[in-house]
Amino acid sequence: MLAQEIIRAKRDGHALNEAQIQHFVDGLTHHTWSEGQVAALGMAVFLRGMGRDEAVLLTRAMMNSGRVMHWPDMPGPVLDKHSSGGVGDKVSLMLAPMVAACGGYVPMIAGRGLGHTGGTVDKLEAIPGYTTTPDPARFDQLVRTLGCAIIGQTADLAPADKRFYATRDVTATVESVPLITASILSKKLAAGLQGLAMDVKCGNGAFAATPEFARELAESIVSVAGGAGLKTRALITDMNQILGTDVGNSLEIWETVRYLKGDGPREARLHEVTLALCAEMLVLGGLAVDAAQARVKLQAALDSGAAAEKFAQMVAALGGPADLLERPGSYLPAAPVVTPVPAPRAGVLTGMATRNLGIVIVELGGGRRQAGDAIDMRVGFSQVQPLGTRFAAGEPLALVHAADEAAADRAVASYLAACSFGDAPDAATPLVMAEIG
Repeated sequence: MLAQEIIRAKRDGHALNEAQIQHFVDGLTHHTWSEGQVAALGMAVFLRGMGRDEAVLLTRAMMNSGRVMHWPDMPGPVLDKHSSGGVGDKVSLMLAPMVAACGGYVPMIAGRGLGHTGGTVDKLEAIPGYTTTPDPARFDQLVRTLGCAIIGQTADLAPADKRFYATRDVTATVESVPLITASILSKKLAAGLQGLAMDVKCGNGAFAATPEFARELAESIVSVAGGAGLKTRALITDMNQILGTDVGNSLEIWETVRYLKGDGPREARLHEVTLALCAEMLVLGGLAVDAAQARVKLQAALDSGAAAEKFAQMVAALGGPADLLERPGSYLPAAPVVTPVPAPRAGVLTGMATRNLGIVIVELGGGRRQAGDAIDMRVGFSQVQPLGTRFAAGEPLALVHAADEAAADRAVASYLAACSFGDAPDAATPLVMAEIG
């Protein structure tokens, strides 16, 4: 079978069969397809699309290109969640221990920051000593004994997807729904899951900027996952403003600790999306009969301290400090310069260019311009005020955390440029915009 004939078939709009897709994935894994051939097929799929059956075949083939985890004799359901990425989205950090405290088992293999969106693995590496690369046996043991472990992707998990994504990233073919679907699900299927909750972010801070694109992606993921044997539900959630009160790696760990311990009020939007996704997982795993019962169990796990204890145990087991929750200030790095962002006039915050604010974090050093860049864990925003908040002139919209005064001044100016003000609040976008599955 010739690579160019497979490319030709897709270029001409034909559906690829299992043998053709397997040949392509083998070529990715064993480097028998050149970069030019990989790029050409990626562009052909981008332009011609893929049917559901093709996407299922591609997902399964990429899943089987490396190690596939198995969880025999687990006393509870193996569950996970995936987000398409946003600004201030630290939901995974609370969700895994909350679901574990309710009887689920969460082997979460998370990613690093991509573009303007932060990565769960980067956030966890703000905790001194925390290792995101334990050996497979240790990961297996932690999931079985604690109920959750959050680590980074290993090289032997869906390696075909890793190569294909790298080529798509430099050939303008990332924004293909079937290819995004196969990329996400190949890794989740390789983790041996029994249920998946998908969070498709939608809005000006999300990859899916429009409700139409978000729905297309959510429906594709649910359909293809079902075809591959993985029960999946998707929520489309609002990303037209920062999620939570803090953005930046160390700051988001601080917010996670406060959230799990109940130190002060939990930010309403962050709490709602966390509960909604956790509830989907409990229902998928048969741990609750419906979302209402699931929410009662999840709130009890927070109120009793059981979820916080799971998080503390996970951190300590993966090399972090055993008393992080009691003394976060002793361990989490803090920026030397903290500066308020003053409201330019009296009025109501009516708009937030959320993607631009994610880019400000990168410019502060809290994200990567190139893959190998080091991250400044200290920088970001805290005390972020949500849309609809009324300010007097000069009141702080947020606090900027920066490495020096010059960087802080630039970030303040950029934050203000990303915000819009009016005299009355606009109609609020619902946090959960749609449920699919």
